[in-house]
Amino acid sequence: MGLKKYRPTTPGRRQAAVITYDEVTAQRPHRSLVESQKQNAGRNSAGRISVRHRGGGHARKYRIIDFRREKHGIPARVATVEYDPNRSANIALLHYADGEKRYIIAPVGLKVGQSVVSGKDVEPMTGNALPLERIPLGVLIHNIELQPGNGGQLVRTAGSGAQLMSREGTMAQIRLPSGEIRLVSVRCFATVGQVGNTEHSSISLGKAGRKRWLGIRPTVRGVAMNPVDHPMGGGEGRTSGGGHPRSPWGKLSKGGKTRQRRKPTSRFIVKRRK
Repeated sequence: MGLKKYRPTTPGRRQAAVITYDEVTAQRPHRSLVESQKQNAGRNSAGRISVRHRGGGHARKYRIIDFRREKHGIPARVATVEYDPNRSANIALLHYADGEKRYIIAPVGLKVGQSVVSGKDVEPMTGNALPLERIPLGVLIHNIELQPGNGGQLVRTAGSGAQLMSREGTMAQIRLPSGEIRLVSVRCFATVGQVGNTEHSSISLGKAGRKRWLGIRPTVRGVAMNPVDHPMGGGEGRTSGGGHPRSPWGKLSKGGKTRQRRKPTSRFIVKRRK
């Protein structure tokens, strides 16, 4: 897929850059793999805002994605490549030989009509899912499990890919897109290839209205508020009050480590991200 720019007929058009969606082959999702989702505008079960600046936006239906790839040994044909409004990556509809249909994240190079399969003894080809112990070293992978059988949790965003570095006993070393090197069990499944829609990071929305279409509301800077509303508010003229950047609740927002100390999974991190 490539990027498309428009004639600068308006300021919004001048700045915008959108994806052409050449790979997308279907306009509507498969009805049995779609379910409605409630728009909660960033509010939790108590009705209080837990995530700020959310609300509005276009109505979406959730596409049920198969992150587990548990139909081992049953080949599937790629029927369509589709847009998913709930994620940055595209998705592919698989028609399995036994008649079942499922969605997966579409990797780079996956074509309509191509055959993919998952299992322990399958070829390490693009779109196939197999355990880390059966994937050759140096290969790009995505949709990586953290616990065997739990489904892929790592490396699912558009254009991302992790590299299998080495294997030592029951653990494999994986270099994640952030630069972090992490230990994962060799029994965990991963899908071969890099996640598709690699141009997603080059999108330029062009205008504030497109942000609203995505369900993201405006953010007011703390320094523009009064002292009663924000720790960085107040002051004569355009001033930040001399304090360090912080959240409305006083939590420092720059340079502070946010990861829990003594987190149980820290022992699986060989090298922290850059």
